[in-house]
Parts: sequence; structure tokens; C-alpha cells
Amino acid sequence: MKSSLMVLALFIGLTGCADLQNAGRTIGQTTKEVTTEIGHATRDITKAIGHASRDAVKSIKADLSDEGEKNN
Repeated sequence: MKSSLMVLALFIGLTGCADLQNAGRTIGQTTKEVTTEIGHATRDITKAIGHASRDAVKSIKADLSDEGEKNN
């Protein structure tokens, strides 16, 4: 009787651990995918802002050059 209860407790403990391990693996994988998407979106936004800033500076420089040529 005692040994069968011990085997039953061990079996329940092992299957419980497997379920927790699978849940942890699923949560970890989902977290990895979400953070990767956030990182890629951040990279793309930063790149777009950098390109827009560069283009704005070039446009201002061109406008200033045109103004300087008109004044001479």
C-alpha cells in the first residue's frame, strides 16, 4: 500500500514537472518572438527617422545654397 502511494506520487510529480516544463518552454519561445518583433520594429523606425533627418538636412543645405547664389 505504501509503495503504491509512493509510486503514484512520483508519477504525478513527474507528469506535473513535464507540464510545467512545456508551459515554460512555450512562454519562453513566445517571449523571444515578441521581443524580436519589437526589436525589428524599433530598428526600422530608427532607420526611417535617420533617413528623414538626413534628407531634411540635405534639403535645408540646398535651400541655403540657392539663397546664397541669389544674393550674389
